[in-house]
Amino acid sequence: MRVALFVTCLVDLMRPRIGFAAIRLLEAAGCEVIVPESQTCCGQPAFNSGDRAAAAMLAKKVVAEFEAHEYVVAPSGSCADQIRNEYPGLLADDPDWHDRAVALASRVFELTDFLVNVARIDKLPSDFTGTLTYHDSCTGLRSLGIKSQPRQLLDRLPGVTVREMSGAEECCGFGGTFSVKFGEISAAIAERKCDNIRSVGADAVVGGDLGCLLNIEGKLRRMGDETPVLHIAEVLAGSR
Repeated sequence: MRVALFVTCLVDLMRPRIGFAAIRLLEAAGCEVIVPESQTCCGQPAFNSGDRAAAAMLAKKVVAEFEAHEYVVAPSGSCADQIRNEYPGLLADDPDWHDRAVALASRVFELTDFLVNVARIDKLPSDFTGTLTYHDSCTGLRSLGIKSQPRQLLDRLPGVTVREMSGAEECCGFGGTFSVKFGEISAAIAERKCDNIRSVGADAVVGGDLGCLLNIEGKLRRMGDETPVLHIAEVLAGSR
C-alpha cells in the first residue's frame, strides 16, 4: 500500500519525532510511505475561527497535494477529521472541488485506526515497557470513533500495562483556539485532567493528538509533575 503521511503543523514544528515514529509504524505494516514536501496546514484553525475563505484555500491545497495517493494517514484525529469530514461541506459551493474532496475523504485515516483496520499490523517495532494511562482526544473520539484502536495496539506490547484514568474521555482544555480565547476555563479543565492523570500513578500519559499532549504536559509541569507525556506513535514505534 502507498500511504501519504499528513505530518500536521504541530508535529512538524514542535515534535518531529512523532512523524518519524509514524513512518516507522507504517513501514512496519508493509506500507510505502510518501511525505509530500509542500504540505502545510489542514486549515482547521482558520475553520474554527470562522475564516472560511482561508480554510477553503488550504483545503484545496491539501486535496491537490494528496488526492493522487492511495491512502492518507495523519497522527492526529483532529486533522484527519478536518480533511475527512469538513472538507466536503467547506467546498460544497464548488462542484469540482467538492467531488475531489469527497473522493479524498474516503481514503483519509487517523494513524491508529489505519494500523488496526486497514493495514492490520501484526508486529509492532517497540520494546517499550511500563504503565501508561491514555487520554482520548475529543475530535478523534467523537468524530472518528477513535477509542479501542490505540488500546488494541498498546495491548499488543507485552511490557505495557494500561491504567485507565477517571474521565479519560473528557476534554483536556486545549480545543485549539479555545485555549487562547478562554484561557481561564481552559486552565481549569486542564487542571482537572491532570489531577485524574496523577491519581493513576502511571509511568507516562499517552494520547493521539499533539495539541492535547502539549496542553497536558504544560499543565503537569506547572503543577511540578515530570510525568512523561507521549504520543501513541512514539510508544508503538519504541521511540521517546
